[in-house]
Amino acid sequence: MTCQQLAISAFGDANCLKLQSATLSAPQGDQVLVAIAFAGVNPIDAKTRAGLGWAAQQNKDKLPWVPGYDMAGTVLAVGEDVTQWTIGQRVCGFIGFPLDGGAYSEQILVEASSLSEVPDGVSLEQAAALPLAGQTAWQALEKASVKPKERVLILAGAGGVGHLAVQLAYAKGAEVLASCSAENLAFVAGLGAEAVNYQAGDLKTQIQPVDVLIDLVGGDVGIAALACVKPGGRVVTVPTITAEAVNASAKVAGLHAQGMLVSPSVTQNEHMLAMLAKGELRIHIAAQFPLQQGADAHRQIETGRTRGKVVLSMKG
Repeated sequence: MTCQQLAISAFGDANCLKLQSATLSAPQGDQVLVAIAFAGVNPIDAKTRAGLGWAAQQNKDKLPWVPGYDMAGTVLAVGEDVTQWTIGQRVCGFIGFPLDGGAYSEQILVEASSLSEVPDGVSLEQAAALPLAGQTAWQALEKASVKPKERVLILAGAGGVGHLAVQLAYAKGAEVLASCSAENLAFVAGLGAEAVNYQAGDLKTQIQPVDVLIDLVGGDVGIAALACVKPGGRVVTVPTITAEAVNASAKVAGLHAQGMLVSPSVTQNEHMLAMLAKGELRIHIAAQFPLQQGADAHRQIETGRTRGKVVLSMKG
């Protein structure tokens, strides 16, 4: 089957994203062919396109390369060994991470075991926005061993990962604080956090010490936020490029710090899909772009000021 894809033609700015046609083979064995309705756009996509990070280094000789790790759509065809999926079912997944990607495409071949059913009451747009960001948030809180009544500070609480981490930490019974800009204070407070305006001064002058820091920003911002953590407190820093520097500074400050790389989990995805269906979790979609305007989606992500998530629509 022939489909349109948006590929990284060379490393550089957003203009390096180019449409291409591809022909996918019929699914074999335990493969499933999915007609993608929406693909999630994540900061890692833009970083890879810019030539930064491990996925870029591993794929530098394989360009053009199709990015995208989040997708939702309907089953078009299944391989002969597939028993759990039928044509027409609504599915989503965190796929091709970190080296294969592929979700910026009208269709994709994936392993049957990588998919989750999208429950009634959850749109395909929501389902496509959830997997990578939701699992990153979930695993960061798990890695930090967040417990009820602990004070947890989440940096960038209005972002794609951040707004989900705020809700998941709140659901754990934590006392959640989250940094954001002035324009996002009401949004973040509405998710269950004490919203802290990072534009109003150093965070350490605005809040009492916390037990846990979830650093979704990294670099100098992540290092400065270490001053908000109680002696012996825990830090999980998510941006991989600055993790070593943040962890080294945390160690000097007497804190327990670690970086993380998200690992796809169908179980976690399905738990959060169920929460979405019950209204126990909200996912905010800031913008939707047609596939051919993927460069604009990347420019939006690269502002660092996106509230919630951005998705690509395959229907234009």
